[in-house]
Amino acid sequence: MRLKLYCDLYVSECWQKKMSKIIHKLRSRRLQPQVYVIALSQGEQNHLEFYSSALLKQRCFDDLDVFVVGIADGYDECLMITGQITEKVYKETGSVDIRSYILKRQNEYERAGGD
Repeated sequence: MRLKLYCDLYVSECWQKKMSKIIHKLRSRRLQPQVYVIALSQGEQNHLEFYSSALLKQRCFDDLDVFVVGIADGYDECLMITGQITEKVYKETGSVDIRSYILKRQNEYERAGGD
């Protein structure tokens, strides 16, 4: 599994200080039961998907690229962050085309010299 992180990564408030450690553990696929990943959907018909980090340990994720938009502390927090993302996109664009908004922001970031 290859993780790519969104330039404006959403992270649960309680994990702000532990973010780099959590990301390292995600990349090495270590079990973190409370960690949920909010990712850009693999299929273009949807916008976001979220997974328990335990699910990401399965072999079906071995060859996938996962574009991480957010990292949440549990399922409920995952739903709350997804709502925040939706609200922000709607306020800034007048629509809820989350996928296009995120990809546009990421492309602008990368063109400006971000990693």
